[in-house]
Amino acid sequence: MIYNDVDFSNKTVLITGGAGFIGSNLAFYFQENFPNCEVVVFDKFRSEETFSNGNLKSFGHFKNLIGFKGEVISGDINFDLALLKNYKFDYIFHQAAISDTTVGDQALMIQTNVNAFKDLLDMAVSMKASMIYASSAATYGDSETFSIGYEKPNNVYGFSKLMMDNLAKKYMDKISVVGLRYFNVYGEREFFKNKTASMVLQFGLQLLSGKNAKLFEGSDKIRRDFIYIEDIIQANIKASKPKKSGVYNVGTGKARSFQDIVNILKNELHVDRDDEYMPNPFVGQYQFFTEADISLSEEFLDYKPRFLLEDGIKNYIKEIKSIHG
Repeated sequence: MIYNDVDFSNKTVLITGGAGFIGSNLAFYFQENFPNCEVVVFDKFRSEETFSNGNLKSFGHFKNLIGFKGEVISGDINFDLALLKNYKFDYIFHQAAISDTTVGDQALMIQTNVNAFKDLLDMAVSMKASMIYASSAATYGDSETFSIGYEKPNNVYGFSKLMMDNLAKKYMDKISVVGLRYFNVYGEREFFKNKTASMVLQFGLQLLSGKNAKLFEGSDKIRRDFIYIEDIIQANIKASKPKKSGVYNVGTGKARSFQDIVNILKNELHVDRDDEYMPNPFVGQYQFFTEADISLSEEFLDYKPRFLLEDGIKNYIKEIKSIHG
């Protein structure tokens, strides 16, 4: 589906983090809808390197790009942006980042998410390219209001994304810049995020393995804004031609519970088993409620979510079964 009237044919598009979950879906959007668009994927790709928490430093995986016909460059946004200097990009979709919220290395987080972003913004200005980048609902942290201006990040990841948003505003009089605060994203091509993959996938695999779904106690009251990958792609494409540069929320605007996810999955998979409940060890450092205020996104991006949780999970079931198989 084509989401706006921008013709990307004969344009050159850079996708950083293009072998990751959202980046790879973007790459295939352009390939399928604009075969004459030159798409360059820049990604660190995964190695055996891990953070001190034991999680992988990169979730980029070649299997997310099987079937991709564009150009692929392996590089680290901290050190290897010179590899891009001979291109002339029309649009930059910046998805590369440390996205693991449990990483405690503050210096590396700021360097990767903020400092490298400034270098990319300067490159975009020199090329007169439009910049669309991934921000995060983690900027809101403990806030009870999920509207621009109510940020209270409670980890360095959320702080780094807020600093990216602050930095981006300084460039909005030079080029088109749009930051997209993703809420809880789920959908195709997220498998290689490992432990940080959505609970939609994790619950689905539990149920297909013959296990009971394992939830925290009170999961019917833990409510988040779960957003299907297709609506994330929609928002990115519409952000390429905004009515106004800015930072915008990308969610459904409707909070749903983790219990809802399990109930929908059980219905789709025809599973009839009791769930298991365990104490929540993250009380005090855990968001019990998120719900995007998407009024500005609707006004300035013409963004309108197309997938309720039921619709997104229904679309996703085929891949969840394939992963399990």
